[in-house]
Amino acid sequence: MNTLEPVINEPGTRRDSLVIIPMYNERENAAAIIDAVLSLTHSFDILVIDDNSPDGTAGIVREKMAERVGRVFLIERPGKLGLGTAYIEGFKWALAHGYDYVFEMDADFSHNPKDLEALYKECAEGGSDVAIGSRYVTGVNVVNWPMGRVLMSYFASKYVQFVTGLDIKDTTAGFACYRSDVLRTMELDKIRFKGYAFQIEMKFTAVKCGFKVTEVPIIFVNRVLGTSKMSSGIFGEALFGVIKLKLDSITRKYPKKP
Repeated sequence: MNTLEPVINEPGTRRDSLVIIPMYNERENAAAIIDAVLSLTHSFDILVIDDNSPDGTAGIVREKMAERVGRVFLIERPGKLGLGTAYIEGFKWALAHGYDYVFEMDADFSHNPKDLEALYKECAEGGSDVAIGSRYVTGVNVVNWPMGRVLMSYFASKYVQFVTGLDIKDTTAGFACYRSDVLRTMELDKIRFKGYAFQIEMKFTAVKCGFKVTEVPIIFVNRVLGTSKMSSGIFGEALFGVIKLKLDSITRKYPKKP
């Protein structure tokens, strides 16, 4: 594991936002996504979590760390341990280093970096505890996905809504901003799922803890470079995991929003 201490406090400034970007074999996108985030008007720091990518992704991130000292950080893990565990590790790192707003984001530009500022504004000024970059809150805003995948994703969210009772249209969204109080409250060590179901469990738990979750419309664009990490196992986990999630919630006592 490689980490560097962030420089959060500078003369006259305090950077309050951390974007967590898990990466595996993203050498085509790594440098560009980091540059795009750092070029935004609001000042975001970046934490990359690399699962021992054989294509040299971590080396590219280390070059960016040297260029932008105190703005880009890296955690290297020994192998593919799952998206959910990557984010949980990143959330804990963010809390330990004093960030107020913590973001999830893909590395492949399917999430437009400019939308980070809309998510930030919703939490920092709009009164939300969690802001979701939603593909489905204003219809179906997905570009360049095969129709079969669009339908599968859309109806997966409908299925999750039906089973869990969540009033969230994009329950599997992987683009979000969490206020740090949400992450401190929701008992991260009890989050069990690793793939799509991880995203559902995070939203479900936030709602159960009494936090305000808001969907912000975005346009999701299928990756141009690199290879998708989706698999049938990820969808299987979501299909059956939400049932278990709902059943467990009947007896579980969730901590409440302070």
